[in-house]
Amino acid sequence: MSLSDAVSATVAAFRRRPGDLLPWYLLGAAIPAVVRVVPFLAAVVGYGYLRATGRWAAITQQIGELEADPPDPQADPEAFEAWAQGFEPILEQFLTPVTLALVAATILGSLLVGIALAAAVPAGQLTACSARLRNNRGVAAGFAGARRYWLSFLGLYVLELLAWIAVALAVGIAAALVGGLLAVTTGSTLPALVVGVAAAVVAIALFAAVRAVFAFAPVAVVVDDTTALESVSNAVAFVRSRPVAAGFYYALAIGTTVAISIASGALVYVNVISVVSLVSVLLALPALDLLKTALYNDYRGRLAPPAPVERSVRTQFRDGIRHGWAEMTTFVRRTPGTHALVVALALASFWAGWAVAEPLAGSVETSIAARLEGHVPPAAALEFFGNNWTVAMTTAVSGVVLLLPALASLLFNGVFMGFFARTEVDPVELLAFVAPHGVLEIPAILVASALGIRLSVLGWRTYRGRESRTALGDALERAFWVLVGVGILLAVAAFIEGFVSPYYYELFL
Repeated sequence: MSLSDAVSATVAAFRRRPGDLLPWYLLGAAIPAVVRVVPFLAAVVGYGYLRATGRWAAITQQIGELEADPPDPQADPEAFEAWAQGFEPILEQFLTPVTLALVAATILGSLLVGIALAAAVPAGQLTACSARLRNNRGVAAGFAGARRYWLSFLGLYVLELLAWIAVALAVGIAAALVGGLLAVTTGSTLPALVVGVAAAVVAIALFAAVRAVFAFAPVAVVVDDTTALESVSNAVAFVRSRPVAAGFYYALAIGTTVAISIASGALVYVNVISVVSLVSVLLALPALDLLKTALYNDYRGRLAPPAPVERSVRTQFRDGIRHGWAEMTTFVRRTPGTHALVVALALASFWAGWAVAEPLAGSVETSIAARLEGHVPPAAALEFFGNNWTVAMTTAVSGVVLLLPALASLLFNGVFMGFFARTEVDPVELLAFVAPHGVLEIPAILVASALGIRLSVLGWRTYRGRESRTALGDALERAFWVLVGVGILLAVAAFIEGFVSPYYYELFL
């Protein structure tokens, strides 16, 4: 099979059933949301401890006694130092053996959860890619692959780290010995500098070679169903046997990375960050994974992709939008109880945030007007959409991990909103700003949260053996299309938030 056939297989697998692949990449983007559960739970426990011991009341009282505006440190350094010293008794209330132990446990727990997911999710992604390239179900296969190969992927991370360390030590020691010898024998530092430059070039080449091999080693684990160590040997054999195919992938991967970096650097000047990440998650990463998996499957003679999509991209996009809207409205109609629960939790968490901020009101102030300084409507609308849709998708898909991530995201956002609403210097202005786009944005986030809860129930039933992985895969594919419908709501809300919300009420002032 030619290189163009592998590219065609990649396009066909991606376009034929995107909902049967992309949930795994949304789950990859949701890893921070899952890991965030650990500090969120720790914060709840810590808050309960501080309240039970009376420390929280002392903290809020001491914060209230501080001046809201600190003195100018340059104009009156002594006054500023005295103001800063007012935080010392507050820190003493926070820093206890219990809270320090809780912080240590939070750090350790976050690391363990993050490392496990960083191995399991890529294993699921590449297994889903390999399944789609053989015209099989992707999402369901991904769950089996994540469970089977996550330790092998973790082993690959360790092996690559050891390889990088070995290269650095070998080149560094050799350069030091040779450079030092030349410096002693010639009495000049110039030869040593030349050796240092040459060693840097050699190190870069060796680092690139290591990364080139380990780029295909995870695919070898999945396709060959082998161990981490054997997959490295198989990846080396693939690169040696198919240098053109491997080189094509490397060039495309590097070009994509450079293009994304340039786009990110350009958009960051107008405070647009989330959109590039969204494109990476939904397009760049799955396309590159599909391509390298297609190349390796072809090398092993196991490539049997689905038939190409005959519709144009424009037609498929339009049909996808319609399908997503229909799936979202159907989901809302069929799950009124779940949505009622989500609304109740959102209101309760909003009240909790309001209650937590109550003692701080007046001493801690937030301002929607200040946050809108430098507002550029097109850039802001793009960022609002990218950020909100990312939050909605990660909230929903993270629900597969046994409810807590989706629930924590819902509660965290509610507490966050309640806190800022209570500390807002001009509540009427905040309400006027939120109202036009909030009527779409808030329901969209609630739908995503309800979706996360429904997925968590099915995920738990699958874990208990009461549902099949196929059923869970079907649910995740439908969830993807529900999230497309949510994205439509958020796109309209972002347009309103960028172009209407900051300005319309000024006409009535």
